[in-house]
Amino acid sequence: MPRFSYDLHIHSALSPCGDKDNTPCNIAGMAAVQELDIIALCDHNTARNCPACKKACEEYGVLFIPGMELTTAEEVHVVCLFPALDNALAFDKEIYKHLIKVKNNPEIFGEQEIYDENDNVIDVEPNLLINATDIDFARAFLIANEFGGVAMPAHIDKGANSLFSNLGFIPPECDFKTVEINNLERFNALKEKFPYLNNCLVLKDSDAHYLGNIASPTEKIELEVLTHNAVIEKIKKGR
Repeated sequence: MPRFSYDLHIHSALSPCGDKDNTPCNIAGMAAVQELDIIALCDHNTARNCPACKKACEEYGVLFIPGMELTTAEEVHVVCLFPALDNALAFDKEIYKHLIKVKNNPEIFGEQEIYDENDNVIDVEPNLLINATDIDFARAFLIANEFGGVAMPAHIDKGANSLFSNLGFIPPECDFKTVEINNLERFNALKEKFPYLNNCLVLKDSDAHYLGNIASPTEKIELEVLTHNAVIEKIKKGR
């Protein structure tokens, strides 16, 4: 089966912690330089830079998956990916209703800029996007599915904002088939403690907040065809 290089967790400058250089066009260009076949934009609790990034990726010949890094009520990060832009933007509107609204202070947290396809700033989000929502961890997967997408626990091996750092267990009602990691050595230790992970597809993403951190093409995913739906279905089915 063909194997394709990917990075399914990249932040733009709409995330307050994202670097100013992480504009949609720059992200698409860096993905092309890194010879990635597939990327996903997953800003904190928003998908509003996905339209511009999709357009830029089309220019560079990179398959673009619209996404979001959702923060649950437990402050666990969950990567949500969608087969089409309309799905992601509808999901965005729903999640914004659940975001705990606190005004952003750009001097402390950074700007939250929305771009057009030419990297012009067209809007600024006033509410802090790195806040939690009122959606619990298990519910996040159900909502993503309701909007035609798929979710996976983000960077489960990290010491903050991850499933095991914040919850410390896998809720029994969860049946996710794919997990995201940042470091394979830490993941091996987690597998010993949580055997559930042995049956999961494991994806290693960059969680890049800077252009220089976008992944190299070493990580591959097996797909029968290089399409949006194939990526979503692979994550749904797992191994």
